[in-house]
Amino acid sequence: MSKVNVLVVDDAPFIRDLVKKCLRNAFPGVVIEDAVNGRKAMAMLSKERFDLVLCDWEMPEMSGLELLTWCRQQEEMKTMQFIMVTSRGDKENVIQAIQAGVSDFVGKPFTNEQLLTKVKKSLTKIGKLDALMSSAPARVNSAFANDSLSALTGGRPEAAKVAAPAPVAAAAKPLINAPTPKTAAAAAQTGRGQGQLRLSSGTQPCMIKALSLKEALLVVRRGTNLPQVLEGAVLDLEQGENAETARLNGYLHAIAALEPKPESDWLQLTFKFVDQDAQKLDYLSRLIARGTAQKHFTPGA
Repeated sequence: MSKVNVLVVDDAPFIRDLVKKCLRNAFPGVVIEDAVNGRKAMAMLSKERFDLVLCDWEMPEMSGLELLTWCRQQEEMKTMQFIMVTSRGDKENVIQAIQAGVSDFVGKPFTNEQLLTKVKKSLTKIGKLDALMSSAPARVNSAFANDSLSALTGGRPEAAKVAAPAPVAAAAKPLINAPTPKTAAAAAQTGRGQGQLRLSSGTQPCMIKALSLKEALLVVRRGTNLPQVLEGAVLDLEQGENAETARLNGYLHAIAALEPKPESDWLQLTFKFVDQDAQKLDYLSRLIARGTAQKHFTPGA
């Protein structure tokens, strides 16, 4: 069987580990290496041949789009499969990547099934899927179980059980007063909550109760599909009226009812950031420090 080399590029260790775990469960024979940004990836691609690159868009030093553009300028990489794994799903971003020569997209947050569907499609294009699948067909379906929960706990979901949700870090700075069900409902109905929380099951508005450089304490309306502990997610934040949206990658660390009753309509989520991007950390720092943040994040302001 010919070797299949895959390069995973992302500045967030959580995302790199999630992708590598998923691929190794599905394809035991695959050889996987990783890089923390586009610059490191470029150096590795210059020395070694890879069949597939799974790459984030927003990274320090060199973005995924810059890496893709460089790859397509190299004669030996013009047909290499390059999948962008990104929270940038806007039309203009998609057009940019297509013009640069991207092979496919996987949106964040993603399930293992969504990721593997794209990977199989790419490996089929280069004629390497059949040999890889035949290495251990009985293990393929295990890659779909529990998605990020399975990836983080090594297939032992009981390891993720917690007696009580962890409190937000003491360093977290409140951006608004603790919301009551009334103010939370008003924000959700008017669409003037602090941002959008994107899960694999869908998108919903959220309020930010507290924020630090490492995590955010969010309030969301309880829906039919409940969020899961350790589920990957993307938090979209906007600063000002027409500012560019900041897409913050992370996972749900803890979930609790906002009210002390079983029929509570609101959930309190602890969202841990995983990005190492200097621009995103700077954005968070300015957002926390700005005195105007209090006004901006007040429902109905």
